[in-house]
Amino acid sequence: MSSYIERSILQAEAEKEYKILKEKLANAPLTPKDRTAIPLQEMPCGEPKKRAREMSEVALGYTKEQAIVEANRCLQCKNAPCVTGCPVGVPIPQFLAEAAKGEFKKAVDIIKTTNLLPAICGRVCPQEKQCQSFCTVGKMYKDAEKAVAIGRLERFTADYERENDLQNVPEIPGETGKKVAVIGSGPAGLTVAADVRRAGHSVTVFEAFHKEGGVMVYGIPEFRLPKSIVAAEVAMLKKMGVEFRTNFLVGRTGTLPQLLEEQGFDAAFIGTGAGLPKFMNIDGENLIGVFSANEYLTRANLMKAYDTAHADTPLYEAKHVCVAGGGNVAMDAARMALRLGAESVTVVYRRTRNEMPARREEIAHAEEEGVIFRFLENPVKVLGDEEGRVCALRLLSYELGEPDASGRRRPVAIEGSEHDIPCDALIVALGNGSNPLMEKTTPGLEADEKGHIKTDEDGKTSYPAVWAGGDIVLGAATVILAMGEGRKAAASINTYLAEKS
Repeated sequence: MSSYIERSILQAEAEKEYKILKEKLANAPLTPKDRTAIPLQEMPCGEPKKRAREMSEVALGYTKEQAIVEANRCLQCKNAPCVTGCPVGVPIPQFLAEAAKGEFKKAVDIIKTTNLLPAICGRVCPQEKQCQSFCTVGKMYKDAEKAVAIGRLERFTADYERENDLQNVPEIPGETGKKVAVIGSGPAGLTVAADVRRAGHSVTVFEAFHKEGGVMVYGIPEFRLPKSIVAAEVAMLKKMGVEFRTNFLVGRTGTLPQLLEEQGFDAAFIGTGAGLPKFMNIDGENLIGVFSANEYLTRANLMKAYDTAHADTPLYEAKHVCVAGGGNVAMDAARMALRLGAESVTVVYRRTRNEMPARREEIAHAEEEGVIFRFLENPVKVLGDEEGRVCALRLLSYELGEPDASGRRRPVAIEGSEHDIPCDALIVALGNGSNPLMEKTTPGLEADEKGHIKTDEDGKTSYPAVWAGGDIVLGAATVILAMGEGRKAAASINTYLAEKS
């Protein structure tokens, strides 16, 4: 099910639509009928077989003409239903109105009143399940992916600002003398750092790895989110006066109580994410060549295992890779395996395509690049050779039964359907749990049975002057949901410090 269209064709179509649009606008404002007649602007992408062996970004971004044409599809609904679906409440119609006029700097400034990471969110957020699922245009077509392309326009305006050197450092009011520790530099942590710093408080971000950005640098591949974009957002925070301390694992290098009691921080935010990989607990998972998606992607993304001439971390060479799972992380791992030299990559998923939680766009990109999908199958055993290396995968076939608690039809095993397929590596992409380190090294910090830190509606934990948000509270979620939690917690922290003055 390939949907690839050459970039030159998309650009030519956009230029034609842009010319028609200008002629119409010269005579009269667009009517709702005019707007709904404008075709959706597809995102230009790299050629599949070529990009499948490169780390460069797959989605190439809109041109100026595409952005203006797409923004004019917005009906400017008075009740702004799209905003309902945005976890941080971006004023979507207002930013689209400016983009429709070609006022891209004004557009991104409007976005940044609530979302400080638009270049990132525009690339990785599942807009079709959030803002675009509420879009009136999408409802007309009964398809959120035919809604106004809010995410693509968010990305374009942010890239336009950065590429044209139009970024402004937010003004910081007078220093309050209060110190806030932010643990983790993922989307929740960076959001808290920005909002707390903008209130005049001193902020120090503690990051366990050697690079800032959390899951955005170790989990999301370069071909979906270039690291330079994350680095630019971190650089802006540094210009605002936020301090970053890398290679500092809170709970080992120093504890949370020590930060508060010995180093004089007045408040702290925990945004450590969900980084504890889950496995299938089947025979053979301890063989050489079995990886969690977390480890596999971290080696490639953060430690650049593919760069064998310069990287210290070894690359496990595999020619026939299997990936177990059906989410976005499984798609990332499968597509990364191609870029690391695999001759074939197979995704094994125990339901059908319709039940896959991955974004349709990511599934389509994987298929275009040559990833093979085996539906209604699941691994039950990993087989090894005499050297203890993976050589095959034993699968069991399934059929779909009644829906389970998630609303998806439950996979039911077909007795006696075991069969083997050859492979020399298995990547397990079944999600992540919460690392218990913070809970175990902070007496009085409460967590639930899954290891998620307990908070109230404002993100406040059971430990005095400590808030938490993002995946460590929600479980594995999305960048924008983590940011929403971060904004809520930051507002509560700022209120707490103001009252403490």
